[in-house]
Amino acid sequence: MKCIIATFAVALLCLTACKHHPENPHVSKTSFIIDYRDLSEKSDGIAIMELDPESPQFGKITSRIELGKGVLPHHIYFDKQQKRVYNTALGFPYLYELKLKHGPDGRPVIEKAEPVDTDGNLVGEDIFFTGDGRFFVTFMGGKGNEHGGSIGVYNAANNKLIRTIEADMHHDTSKFIMHPHGISMNESTKRLMVTSTIHPGLTSGIGSTVTLINSEDYSLIKTYKVADEQTPASSPVEVLLLRNEFKPYALVTTMLGGDVWIADQDAKTKNYGEFRKFYDGSDNGLGWALEFYISPEKLLYVSFANPGIVKVFDLNALPAAKVVRTLQSDPGAHHMAFFKTKSGKDVVAVQNNMLNLPDINAGTIAVFDVKSGQRLATANVKKDYNIQPESIEWANGNGHYLHH
Repeated sequence: MKCIIATFAVALLCLTACKHHPENPHVSKTSFIIDYRDLSEKSDGIAIMELDPESPQFGKITSRIELGKGVLPHHIYFDKQQKRVYNTALGFPYLYELKLKHGPDGRPVIEKAEPVDTDGNLVGEDIFFTGDGRFFVTFMGGKGNEHGGSIGVYNAANNKLIRTIEADMHHDTSKFIMHPHGISMNESTKRLMVTSTIHPGLTSGIGSTVTLINSEDYSLIKTYKVADEQTPASSPVEVLLLRNEFKPYALVTTMLGGDVWIADQDAKTKNYGEFRKFYDGSDNGLGWALEFYISPEKLLYVSFANPGIVKVFDLNALPAAKVVRTLQSDPGAHHMAFFKTKSGKDVVAVQNNMLNLPDINAGTIAVFDVKSGQRLATANVKKDYNIQPESIEWANGNGHYLHH
């Protein structure tokens, strides 16, 4: 009897630990959050998937939660403390906080997705969390006006909207916010930058600029051109303000231009100079430059959806573009997450789909050895589950050193 009670107590302790403490050794270290659109036009949702190529469960969905038809969940983010996780969405309600727990097998499960009030701001995109308890969300649709777009500033403690930043280009063509997508901040200089991408309908309102904002008083500082004569409507999509131990450059990817641009920071004003091309995608047979990630080994990874390539750059060589290696992924190469396999091998998972658009919607997740660039395994998510993966994040925190 004592043995039974002791065994039950140990099992209960393990269950409790697994449920509340992701650092517990029993918790899965190779489970990932995958948000998706349902290709049968039923309910979109969020899944947990095993992505260790050494696991017999590789590519298997271990749990999922449905959000509803047409929600189109889009980007996944952990907060500053990596304890809470959020998901933006292109459809209503545009922003969620996800509640995760860990079951007795150590695998995470999404208990529920709680909508966060956006106060009429439409089409949730990127999020940036600050050390002073705020988070900023870009809303590509703004309040619904044709040339709009907005940035929601939230209290991270209670998910309450503090302020909405808007600046229609018709009021001031020198400083404006239009259909923002990418966002990045250097908290030490109080500088925030957002991209002007495209109208959510994807057929009009194509941007060609990024805008610098004071993150303390929310005033606009300057709008910069990020385009050339070859592609005047370049559609800047992501921005990365390098900071901390890195040289303080601003980097921008252009979706339709297919290039990466760079600007120097002014040491006195902490603002930035004019942008110039850092890496020409078209000259290298690439298009649809999308995401920035800095890996644990402090290298810069940039995804190009067409034809499905990830370029890895040496940050120490900036402002020169020194390519360290190239990962041959699949059409739609987009988001990434870095992790270790069970045997300790350093790998990166690349999600291959860009909004299910033709020719850049492979619907796979490819896992690569970060040292050799060799593809180790591929999860055929679209083929196996009839869903399109929209984004990816490690289930226990940030799957990268730096993203935005």
